[in-house]
Amino acid sequence: MINVLIMDVDGVLTDGGIIYDENGHETKRFDVKDGLGIKLGQKFGLEFIIISGRKSIVTELRAKELGIKRVFTGVKDKLKCYEELKAELGISDENAAYIGDDLNDLALLAKVGFSATVADAFDCIKERVDFITSRKGGNAAVRELIEEILRRNGKWEDIQNSFCS
Repeated sequence: MINVLIMDVDGVLTDGGIIYDENGHETKRFDVKDGLGIKLGQKFGLEFIIISGRKSIVTELRAKELGIKRVFTGVKDKLKCYEELKAELGISDENAAYIGDDLNDLALLAKVGFSATVADAFDCIKERVDFITSRKGGNAAVRELIEEILRRNGKWEDIQNSFCS
């Protein structure tokens, strides 16, 4: 059973675009469907962790809004960060999932029990993962993955029923 979902940000939770205003302030677009998926996952036992190669205040603000407590930005070695988290939190590879979209994600994708990428990832990434979303990064791809994990964990029907009563 997957109980931890680790996520990259740029190209996964966002479409990969980064906008700077004239003052150098960064802007990113996040999909609210991913946010609802994260909140549902939390309610039904999933823990979420962000490991991103880019340092970003915008990412940290979004994570705080979603109640994601473990946020690591500006990470050069994502696998090392994951290994440290495993030791600290007692995470096992088989109970961890990771979604990433580019070369700097490959080592971590190979390590976790369930690896995923987005529809618009490069083929060299798609060839090495367990699950490819039908949606592009930043367009509810993470929500799609969360639903898949919750289905595999036997929780999706409970979630749908909770909205019908």
